[in-house]
Amino acid sequence: MNTLVIDQGSSSTKALVITEDGAVVSMVEIPVTTFTTPDGGVELDPTEVLTSIVNAGRQAIATSPVSVDAVGVANQGEAVVSWDKRSGRATSPIISWQDRRSSSLVASLQHHGPLVHERTGLPLDPYFTAPKLRWLRERSPASSMVTGIDAWVNRQLVGEAITDVATASRSLLLDLDTRGWSEPMLDLFGLSADDLPRLVGCAEIAGTTNIFGPTLPLAALIVDQQAALIGEDCLEDGAGKCTYGTGAFLLLTTGQRAVRSTNGLSTSVAWATSSTHAYCLDGQVYTAGSAVSWLERIGLLTGPGDIDHLVATVPSDTFCVPAFAGLGAPQWVPHARAAFYGLSLATSRAELIYAVLEGVAAQIALVAAAATSDTGHSLTRLKVDGGLTRSHSFMQLQSDLLQLPLDVFASPHATAYGVDALVRHALTPTSPLRAASMAIDRSYEPRCSPDQAAQRLVDWRAAAERTLREAVLV
Repeated sequence: MNTLVIDQGSSSTKALVITEDGAVVSMVEIPVTTFTTPDGGVELDPTEVLTSIVNAGRQAIATSPVSVDAVGVANQGEAVVSWDKRSGRATSPIISWQDRRSSSLVASLQHHGPLVHERTGLPLDPYFTAPKLRWLRERSPASSMVTGIDAWVNRQLVGEAITDVATASRSLLLDLDTRGWSEPMLDLFGLSADDLPRLVGCAEIAGTTNIFGPTLPLAALIVDQQAALIGEDCLEDGAGKCTYGTGAFLLLTTGQRAVRSTNGLSTSVAWATSSTHAYCLDGQVYTAGSAVSWLERIGLLTGPGDIDHLVATVPSDTFCVPAFAGLGAPQWVPHARAAFYGLSLATSRAELIYAVLEGVAAQIALVAAAATSDTGHSLTRLKVDGGLTRSHSFMQLQSDLLQLPLDVFASPHATAYGVDALVRHALTPTSPLRAASMAIDRSYEPRCSPDQAAQRLVDWRAAAERTLREAVLV
């Protein structure tokens, strides 16, 4: 059995053909463009995104030496779009997960935060889908559907608006325990059940599509970070991974327990199949790779490859809180802004770069500590993937601040391998859910002492707290 996997992300769409033995025999990647707007929005062109999906899938099949038996799709999560109910044509830009224009709505609902968290497992924050849906609904024709991007894409694939329960659990509209839509949450956000797509499992034949050429069953649907959790074989209770993409996302599997965080993390459905389901704790750092892109844009880096030979090996007194798109877990301050502290005329280019990277790594360390507190179990090691894992300096810095060994996933396709595993399980439900490739490329061990790491985190927290105080005054 060979699968076509579509991995649609915020910076590109990938299409991969994966064989039974886990070999990627064809891969096509098509960039997509993210736009910022004068009012602080972050958007994508729906025509460009859909075209990238169709073209990447067709090209991957055309260049594959083997035929394909089924398709699965991973989506970027939390992005929304308005579209015509009859034609399926998009009637708005795609509003990215990074968009914060619904912040005022969220602020007006803050007194409902405890109820929202108990019902959905999520903090009340514009990062999640429902506030953006309400914002977009107020600006869309009544004849339009307003849904997550995945439901719209699936409408193009199989003719019906459907969403999987893992993606839906990122919406603030799903009852976490029943894994069904929550009427009280719909009422809270002023949304209509008419806009809700049909819920399906993550490993389930949801329809057929011929949009890529041959007629194929659509056998897996899931949000990208949960797909990577499966792809890196974090299936057991307590296993965790961190993906460093545009943002950084640490997920920890909690098995069939929907653990509500008391330390600022979110709780989501990790996956759901015909026979079982699992939950995960999730911490989001909004800027990771995008912070490196910012360093490139202002001329401090000519490319990510510069990091290892430019970054100072000894930490300085310069700190950065890289809140370029606000702060996610565990602080949840969407209007926070990035800041440097401790600058002097002696501050070097390398120290500025180091400070940005340390700021990303420190946030992940705080998320990991929050997960340990919520579950009562310490991580023993962490699997990692994504573009920033190519930097030895950054990986060593992350290992030091976490005081944990890091295992770098050998393939850049953790998400795709997770989707592939779900497709195979959907087609053969009696087979175990297991990714085809789980090799580790290299590992890192902490080189600094626990006391040194703790002091760096204390100093970084002091900088972050100053940023938070300033955000409150805005």
